[in-house]
Amino acid sequence: MLGIGAYKQRLPRPEDALPGRATEMPLRNRHHVLDAPLRDAFPGMARVQFGMGCFWGAERVFWTLPGVVSTAVGYAGGYTPNPTYREVCSGQTGHAEVVQVVYDPAKLGFDALLKAFWERHDPTQGMRQGNDAGTQYRSAIYCETQAQYDAAIASRDAFQQRLREAGLGTITTDIVYPAPAFHYAEDEHQQYLSKNPAGYCGLGGTGVSCPIGLAGA
Repeated sequence: MLGIGAYKQRLPRPEDALPGRATEMPLRNRHHVLDAPLRDAFPGMARVQFGMGCFWGAERVFWTLPGVVSTAVGYAGGYTPNPTYREVCSGQTGHAEVVQVVYDPAKLGFDALLKAFWERHDPTQGMRQGNDAGTQYRSAIYCETQAQYDAAIASRDAFQQRLREAGLGTITTDIVYPAPAFHYAEDEHQQYLSKNPAGYCGLGGTGVSCPIGLAGA
């Protein structure tokens, strides 16, 4: 019998995914850094989901950007509803670890988010990020609008050229519109590196700068 953790490098078929549950994870609905809600309609704001490997360090990248209203970590891109962290780490949900970023488009352009995304991780590693191996660590951009999607594709192509010039590999980032459902992670993972300043952060970029001046979304 295949045990939990046996599906680290390939996505499961929908019929093989863990069943999950109908109930969302309990959540203290307040951002530990920004003092904003985590679950909210956020009227007038825009949102997007980024997968950059372990979501602890990835979330910190975005909550530091002026114009970001709220961030939350969770799971998306797979099949299992409301999974647990352990289930996602098994590779049997199909989900990636992602950060939902809510931002004010009047104060922060989507291009600034894309620049932070591309430069702060290595998008060429497939089902891993550094020493973190598994399908949940894949690179992803899950877009809420067509404009975000178009900008993400353009930025990928521009950054790929820079990577090629630096002798680096091919981008494996999933760029998807419309964004799949976002399932909030357990409360202990929200703003983890604010609650645990000495906690693990596995983020590492390529050292290649991303071209700026992309269209906002």
